[in-house]
Amino acid sequence: MRSILIKNVLRDGELCDIYIKGETIRRIGRDIFTDADTVLDGRRMAVLPAFVNMHTHSGMTLFRGICEDMPLKSWLDAVWKAETFLDEDLIYWGTRLACLEMIKTGTSTFEDMYWNIDVAAKAVSDSGMRAMLTYCFLDGGDERKQRTQRDECMRMYELSRTWPGRIMFGVSVHAHYTVSDANILWAADFARKHSLVLNTHLSETRQENEAHRERYGVSPTARLASMGLLGPNLTAAHALWLDDGDIRLLGQSGTTVVHNVNSNLKLASGYRFMYNELRDAGANVTVGTDGCGSSNNLDIRETLKTAALLQKAWREDPSAMPLDELLAAGTVNGARALGLAGGVVEEGALADIMLVNTDSPFFIPEHDFKANFIYSANSSCIDTVICNGKVLMSGGRVDGEEEVLTMARKHAARFVEKIKQ
Repeated sequence: MRSILIKNVLRDGELCDIYIKGETIRRIGRDIFTDADTVLDGRRMAVLPAFVNMHTHSGMTLFRGICEDMPLKSWLDAVWKAETFLDEDLIYWGTRLACLEMIKTGTSTFEDMYWNIDVAAKAVSDSGMRAMLTYCFLDGGDERKQRTQRDECMRMYELSRTWPGRIMFGVSVHAHYTVSDANILWAADFARKHSLVLNTHLSETRQENEAHRERYGVSPTARLASMGLLGPNLTAAHALWLDDGDIRLLGQSGTTVVHNVNSNLKLASGYRFMYNELRDAGANVTVGTDGCGSSNNLDIRETLKTAALLQKAWREDPSAMPLDELLAAGTVNGARALGLAGGVVEEGALADIMLVNTDSPFFIPEHDFKANFIYSANSSCIDTVICNGKVLMSGGRVDGEEEVLTMARKHAARFVEKIKQ
């Protein structure tokens, strides 16, 4: 069983050693002397739990920059057309590129909604990351697709039993307006029967909400509640256009809500994310980047900064989204949603951590490390990422990154040529 010893690292402002064995943090203390396969020098470093990106579409790294300056409906039309050109190599190298980018910016774990999850699983396995890969239902009301997607979901679930333990299987309902009621109910039932995470886009735009209310007479949240979807196993991405009743339903059910602030701003979907209200109601609030087609990067530290600044601005309250809650949204809240004993740097927790290099102007003076990390620094300060007790990045370098960049560049060029035809 592999082991790592990190010496003289700052944890919550105190110097300590951290001993990792297997996938778990075994000991935290001063002057730990033990044999370890790998010893890391933690001087001028601070330790944090690695980030959990709770909503993305990893294969869409190859869509970065091809659908710019569009509102959501036009953006979706352009994306769905481009996705007809996807093949397994594009999915594999797009996902590998996403994993590389997330590792470089401090993320160890992500929840994904995209296509060909068997191919994505190989990419994640090769990267060393931890992921929740969800089979995505999107049938557009087509009865043939309804049956085909159910069969494929069951097949992928069986296949997922062969995946490494750090790669989990879940189910996605793309959105209430892109999936038939029959398949929404089938997917929710399948997830319940197999104790799986269920994932969906919810109330992302004003137009979506208004059209739903006109058709059904209630909000999307209320209708999903009536269909039995809300609960601790549901991850609801975006959740921007909520009324008081929606917030109460999400909170009472313990649903996980994902704030995708950069994507929301870039697509002009909205900006008044009801963080305080959702938190106080009992919802589990997390953050995500969304895919590179809309957010353009997968940097959770940047996402956290934008989320906090925006909350403070529109509420006209500088105390909104304080640092401890902000970092929890990017770490432990996501781990909890995925059923993981991680997101914290504590004995017994999963060894999913990052080391931050504080030997730079961004961290001087040292009044408040967390404030410096979020508001002063950028993600290049992240030196080391450990996932599942394995070092994925050290000294800012990921093994095999040159190959990933070369192959992603090659396949991205091929993808762009296809789209132009």
